[in-house]
Amino acid sequence: ACYPAESSMPNESDRLERKGDKELKDVSEETAGQQVRAGTPSPHRENTPQASPPRLVSVEELMETAKGVTNMALAHEIMVNKDFQVKPTEIPEGSLEHRVKEIMHKVFWDRLEAQLNEDPPSYEHAIKLLGEIKETLLSFLLPGHGRLCSRIEEVLDLPLIQQQAENGALNIGQLSQFVVEMMGSLCAPCRDEDVKKLKQITEIVPLLKAIFSVLDLMKLDMANFALKSIKPHLMQLSVEYERNKFQEFLEKQPNALDYTKKWLEETVKCLRETESCASASSDPPLHPLNVHNHAYIRLLRWDHASDPFPETVLMDQVRFLEMQQEAEWLVLLSSVLLIVYTTTGEAISGLPGLMETLKNTVSAMLTEMHTPSFSMQEALATIGEKLCVELSHCLSQHGFTSFSAESKSALKGQITAIIQSDNIVRKLMDSRIQSYLLAALEFSQHKTPPPLPGGLAPVSRELKELSIRFSRLVNYNKLVFSPFYQKILQNILTPGESSSTET
Repeated sequence: ACYPAESSMPNESDRLERKGDKELKDVSEETAGQQVRAGTPSPHRENTPQASPPRLVSVEELMETAKGVTNMALAHEIMVNKDFQVKPTEIPEGSLEHRVKEIMHKVFWDRLEAQLNEDPPSYEHAIKLLGEIKETLLSFLLPGHGRLCSRIEEVLDLPLIQQQAENGALNIGQLSQFVVEMMGSLCAPCRDEDVKKLKQITEIVPLLKAIFSVLDLMKLDMANFALKSIKPHLMQLSVEYERNKFQEFLEKQPNALDYTKKWLEETVKCLRETESCASASSDPPLHPLNVHNHAYIRLLRWDHASDPFPETVLMDQVRFLEMQQEAEWLVLLSSVLLIVYTTTGEAISGLPGLMETLKNTVSAMLTEMHTPSFSMQEALATIGEKLCVELSHCLSQHGFTSFSAESKSALKGQITAIIQSDNIVRKLMDSRIQSYLLAALEFSQHKTPPPLPGGLAPVSRELKELSIRFSRLVNYNKLVFSPFYQKILQNILTPGESSSTET
């Protein structure tokens, strides 16, 4: 916290609120800041004909909308991010804010030290700080901490402390040591070392300064503990809250579902084309749930550079992108391992640990495949060389026929060929992984995972972990936005198809 020179410490809840706003600045700016006009449908819209002229909105309306989106994004982040934590604000070194904060801190603590060095000492600001420390310690107490509460009230009795100061009998150092002891009793285990360092500080002002720093960390620990404790009970409330906030946003931005409609319409179109090729019927019926699940699978093939992301999943775009990249990584990894197995055949099938060794080798080479500097062609060539060396060594070690030059050349050629998106092996593994993820959505209501397609056994653990994260994110999105999806699908599908949208 930044301590003003003339007043008490700032309110912690205000500071945490500012922190939450700052953490979600990008989300609110991307989602709401681009929608200044009420007639503008949604983010990323360009050159789209509109039924009526755009209506300018007031600054107040804009700020209210942005605040609603920010709060919705914060609630969403708490629910879907299992690692969500309130963290201290990190001000960049050398920034104006950092310099101002340092100056204010120095002025405050220098003035406190000057007051304590007066003859007689002035305890006005010191007593205010003790009062804030007392309130903070009391805020850490649970209902069963009655004894600690009485002890804190007794020792940090502000009227008594004021009388002692007036009579020259106040011992700030003794009170500070009591505070440190209480902090040691109430802090999380991860703060034990910080509290231990406080006991080594002998000068009053540096000790008080350090106490407030550790108390700030303890407040964050308490906030994160509270979030973790109540999170299981927040699910239904959060779903309703997000849905209501989005409805309010939709009322102010009537066209804010345009890209969601386009996303579902294109999914229906793709499914109709696929079903038509496989069926004699020219217009086979589609089930809304099947359409919806396929729509989510399409998000794992999304062109984020050119296609606007659907509004209802916009807050999770980064998560879907990460899962898309992980799925692409699994496709290449499983493709290489399948090529190795089919090339060497039974020779390596019974060798313990070999496939895991080969998997680790390939995985390490593809770890940075989505970075700008990564060269897929060079990486696949290197993978081919490394695998040939490891296979030759392993086969000769176990008494098998040595890996011939022709076999090595064939293996390298097949591995480098998967750089092509239309490569048969690559398309096969991509199709199987997508099918598994689709099945995971369909099996999400059951306790058992879907059966694993052939050729994916070496990456089964990573694929199952991906399917769990994907299913959880999709299911939460369905809970929040199901009324909106239902209405859209009713308009897209034929009467016979849409009759099952309620289910």
